[in-house]
This record gives sequence, C-alpha cells and structure tokens, in this order.
Amino acid sequence: MQISEIVVFVIYLIFMLSIGVFFFFKDRNGGEKTYFLGNRKMGPWVAALSAGASDMSAWVLMGLPTSIYALGLGQVWIPVGLAIGYAISWIWEAPRLRRFSIVANDSITVPQYLTNRFLSKSKALQVICAVVFLGAYTVYAASSIKACGTLFNTVIGIDAKAAMYLATVIIVSYTFLGGFSAVCWTDFFQGMMILAAMLIAPIFAAALIGPSAGASIEPGYWNAFTNWKDIVSGLAWGFGYFGMPHIIIRYMSVRTQKEIRKSAKIGICWTVLIVLFAALIGIVGRMFLGYDEAINQNSLVFIAIVRRIFPGIISGVLLSAVLAASMSTADSQLLSAASAFASDVYNPVFRRKQATDREMLWIGRAVVLAIAVLALMIASNPDAGSIMDLVSNAWGIFGSAFGPVIMLSLFWKRLNFKGTVAGIVVGAAVDIGWFAFLASTGIYELAPGFVAGLVAAVVVSLCTEAPSADVELLFEQALVYDENEK
Repeated sequence: MQISEIVVFVIYLIFMLSIGVFFFFKDRNGGEKTYFLGNRKMGPWVAALSAGASDMSAWVLMGLPTSIYALGLGQVWIPVGLAIGYAISWIWEAPRLRRFSIVANDSITVPQYLTNRFLSKSKALQVICAVVFLGAYTVYAASSIKACGTLFNTVIGIDAKAAMYLATVIIVSYTFLGGFSAVCWTDFFQGMMILAAMLIAPIFAAALIGPSAGASIEPGYWNAFTNWKDIVSGLAWGFGYFGMPHIIIRYMSVRTQKEIRKSAKIGICWTVLIVLFAALIGIVGRMFLGYDEAINQNSLVFIAIVRRIFPGIISGVLLSAVLAASMSTADSQLLSAASAFASDVYNPVFRRKQATDREMLWIGRAVVLAIAVLALMIASNPDAGSIMDLVSNAWGIFGSAFGPVIMLSLFWKRLNFKGTVAGIVVGAAVDIGWFAFLASTGIYELAPGFVAGLVAAVVVSLCTEAPSADVELLFEQALVYDENEK
C-alpha cells in the first residue's frame, strides 16, 4: 500500500463528487428533460467522450486486456468488432436518431422514442423496455462495482466488499445530485483519463521488455485465426452499440446536427485508440509479466503493469483511470435505468401522466438508489462471475433486444409497432436462452440474439398491417428535419 496512491484516489473522488454538487445547484430548477437528457445542450466533445467513457467501463482496462493476456490473439476480434460497430453507430445511427427522437414528440428516452415513433398510445412497449433495462443494467452496474472492489483491495488492501460499498455511495451521490449533466461532465474528464492511462502503460512496459521476451510464449498464443467461432463471437460485440441505451442516449443529447458530425469524429478516434491499446496491454502484459494465474483470475494485468513500473503518485493517477472507467459506466447505467422507469412506467402507467417534474426527479433518484443496491448485492456475490462475464451478459441482452429494432426504425419505413415489440421480446429471449442452454457451442449469444430479433421484427411487420399514413409522415419529416433546423 502506498500513501501517495491513496491521496491521489481521494483527490479524484472528491473532484467527481464536486461535479455532482455543482450541477445539483445549477440545474435545481430544471425538470425531467434537464435531469435525464441535459436539455439537449451537450457539446460535441462532452457528448463524444461521455458516450465513449460510458461504454468503456472497467472491463476495457481489466477484463478485455486480461482476456487477451491469458488466451492470446484469438481474442482480438472483440476490439475489432467494437471498433467497427462503434464507427457504424456514430456515422449512420447517431444523426438519424437525434432527428427522429425530436420529431417523435421530443422523446428523451429510448422506450419513449420507440413508442412515439409509431404514434402508439399503448404502454406495452415502454413497460417491456423498462423491464429489460432494469434487469440488464443491474448486471452491468454490478461489473463496475466489482471492478472498484478489486482495485481498492489490490492497491489499498481494504476489504473488497467494503470497497464496493464505498464506490457505490460515491457513484450514487453524484448521479443522484446532478443527473445527466453531471454524468456527462464526469464522463468527459474520466474519458480523457482513461485514454491517457491506456496510452502510457503499454508504451512504457514495451520499452522495458527484453528482445527474447516472446520466445517463451507458446506459438498458439500468437494465432489470431484460432477458429471461426472466436471470429464470429468477437465481431458480434459490435452489434451491441446499435441498441446500448446509455450510449445512444448521448446521440439524442447533442445540441445540433452539425455537432453530431464533429462528435462522431472525436468519438470514433477515441474508441479506436482505446480498443487498440486494450489489446496492446494484454499482449505486452503477457511478455512483460509472464503468465500468472492470479492476474488472470482477478483481471489484474493493467494494475500489475502500472504498479511494477511507476512510482506511487504516477501509479495512483493511472490507476484512477480504472475508477474512472468503472464510475463513468455505472453512473450512465443507473441514470438510464432511472429514466426508463420514471418516464416510461411510473408516470404513464401509475400516475397517468399526472406526475409533477419534482415528483419525477425524486422517483428517478429512488430508482438510482434501488438499482445500485441490487447491483452491489450481485457484485459482492463470489459466484457472480468475472468482470468480463457480467459485461458480456448485459451487453448481449441490450444488443439483441434493442439493436435490430432501433436500426430498423431509422431506416425502414415499413416497420410497425407490433414488429418492434416482437423484435425486442424475441431478441432478448433468444439471447438469454442461448446463454442458458447453448453457451457450450462457443458462440457469443449476441450473434444469434441479434439475428433472431431482426428476423422477428421484419417478419411480424410484414405479416401485420402497414404503418398508418401519420406514422409514415413522421418518418418522412424526420429524414428532412436537419434541413429545417435553425
């Protein structure tokens, strides 16, 4: 344990909390749209880095590099798939989603958008979406909390469960206070910290590696083309971006269509660098550290590299990037789950749209607290699985359930409400069923889940009545909305 590392951690955590306090007072008179979407006032840099940081949780610093460290280059198809999927998402999905969400009655959540896109008065879709959100986000947030516990236990030596409680309190505090604006601005700073740490650590480690470091590693480690299942499963990770609510909500929050294009350039460059250096950390770590089962079991390759090379103050700053990655994802997930329940279930179903802005804010905050407690319970369970396991489970459900229908809603006029419901239900069911019963096939459940959701949405839409003239008009208006934007 190094005192300098602890001091850096404390300073970092105080800074994150101060952002939440600032936006609590700044936006205290704002309403539901301000708390859950920042009133669509996010600039390109904040939106881009926030989207990236909310995506790249601790698994990109701990889970993914350790997977490559232990299993070899056959795992690099995951970062390849992520880079391709993220680029497609920003280039084709983001501009249309922002326009469509505004034209669809200024929707501020993904369930609201999908319902308003078809001018439906049914609440079924919003409730189904909210149920998926609450379940998947609880698992996803658990991975971030587990990472915080591992970090504090390894670096400071305190009990992992106690560290999870501490991290949960801090994450909930600034999310509870500041809402979407606080989450985006903390993610902005955390995104820069994550990138800096991932650039520095492998470069310094590589400089210290001897010329024969790779000779002792078995030849199979360097084979990226291990089998077709690894390639398909790795590339399938890219599908997740099309339906990841806490990421695509950033697309809806950007100020203008023009700034979407700028955000896309920033976001894509940031993410490509992140996944590239995540792979390098795993490869360099294997040569620099050698294979250690303890490193593999606890996802510690990045932490081990940093602590072996750098003095306390510098290692404290770099290891704070793990906290940044964990918190930047957990806060976004908690807020997305809260917005889904408050805006899409509580107000329309239980209060019949009679809830006041103040009531909505406090219901959202209550959900943030409830999801955090459930996530903490999962993370502290020793049988919950690794950080990478938890992330892959939640990622698969979101990508399978929402990816196909959101992309179809933006590019296919014939999609209808029933097809959308079918796509979400079938995609989620196939993903969960594949994980439960067919995981032994070695194919990541997101691949069959996404295909099943896509087929179900198309088939049901074609077998039922076409969208009304008003729904088709909304589609056409959304396509030209940017031409009329001032």
